[in-house]
Amino acid sequence: MSFNIRVGSANDGDNHWNKRKSLALGRIQAFDPDLLGLQECRDDVQAAFIRASLPDYHFLGIHRQGSGDTALEMAPLLFRKSAFVLLDRGHFWLSETPEVPGSKSWNSVYPRTVSWVRLACQPTGTVFTYVNTHFDYEPAAVDGDAHCLRQWLDLTRVQSPIILTGDFNANKDSNAYRLMTDDGVLIDAFRQIHPNEKDDGTFHAFGKLGAMAAIDWILVSDHFRVLEAQIDQSRQGNLFPSDHYPITAVVDWKTVLARRGADDSTSFQHANRSTRGALHTISGGRSGTGSVKNYTRQTCSSTAVPRPD
Repeated sequence: MSFNIRVGSANDGDNHWNKRKSLALGRIQAFDPDLLGLQECRDDVQAAFIRASLPDYHFLGIHRQGSGDTALEMAPLLFRKSAFVLLDRGHFWLSETPEVPGSKSWNSVYPRTVSWVRLACQPTGTVFTYVNTHFDYEPAAVDGDAHCLRQWLDLTRVQSPIILTGDFNANKDSNAYRLMTDDGVLIDAFRQIHPNEKDDGTFHAFGKLGAMAAIDWILVSDHFRVLEAQIDQSRQGNLFPSDHYPITAVVDWKTVLARRGADDSTSFQHANRSTRGALHTISGGRSGTGSVKNYTRQTCSSTAVPRPD
């Protein structure tokens, strides 16, 4: 499940966080995901409410930093404690210097983060990497963010299957979407189930947009088969859970030998429990100030990329 919950400090009038937080929580609990990726979760009373309300999940996220009131925003990921064993975790910034906290590039308005975890499914022990992010909305930054993330994913997928969730601030006719999906390495879960569906918008600005924008995606590597995918358009009259609708997917392992090259082949057994997709960033603690892990001094560029391990 991927869900931009809209930062709680925003002056949203009748749709202020204090009025809609129970409705937002209710949509999460209704889907009951194993994996949950959130965006615009501020590390104050908003994140505290999520943590307290979802005690069966590990909550991991990092402050995006930068100047001003938005520095406490996170794109956290959550995963069900009983479903997975945490093997590794990390985060980085979408910039030319991804190991530098608070860094930004390509005229990005705000610093933007990626959080990831490497998880082993219980009880089978099959391993995958879950990733959650929130791209900037400046067009040049969207493209830069996509290139930076894709370079990291290309290194990571050699080691493990991938599930990616996020608010990408780009529609599905964008360069960023094509970069992430055109070669078939990552598959759009929603379009896998609804290949002819044109109404896959999620951002609606609390019902103010005539045509919703399809900027929230769940992408999976071809190790997975998608069983279900939906956009949850629930609301209570004019009260919305957020200015985005959450997007959900149910995926399972393919029962095939996945071969990535002459030197790398991995067999995956059918998992007893489907992985319900909804990713949430990982935090080094309640303050959200975990360390930068597993990075060499490299940049997101055409010749140098951050290493995932």
